[in-house]
Amino acid sequence: MPLPPLSSEENVSLLIDTFYKKVVKDPVIGFIFTDVVSLSWEKHIPIMNRFWNSLLFGANSYSGNPMEKHIALAKKIPLTEEHFNRWLELWKTTVRELFEGPKADEAIARAANIAGIMFLKVGTKE
Repeated sequence: MPLPPLSSEENVSLLIDTFYKKVVKDPVIGFIFTDVVSLSWEKHIPIMNRFWNSLLFGANSYSGNPMEKHIALAKKIPLTEEHFNRWLELWKTTVRELFEGPKADEAIARAANIAGIMFLKVGTKE
């Protein structure tokens, strides 16, 4: 049975919720989100929804500086290529489990670009 397209803000919400449920349990990167940063999920999830809706659908609802947040994080803990690769792997898996089509492909491509840029700017070479 074909998967639905990634075509709405509601889809993005499902994607983000599903993705972060995997992230917090992940043995490679989960601790960053639960122990190092101790995110307020009530605040973080809506921000991520706005971020991805802005990227994928031009929602213009996100304002912030993700690079600034990751620079601060990199001062707390070395962010390695393994961390970025795992984040991207979880993202790709989640997108592919839930959606297909051009926007799903775009979500993966944009995430790959984000991971690459973030690693270049704040990553620690092992």
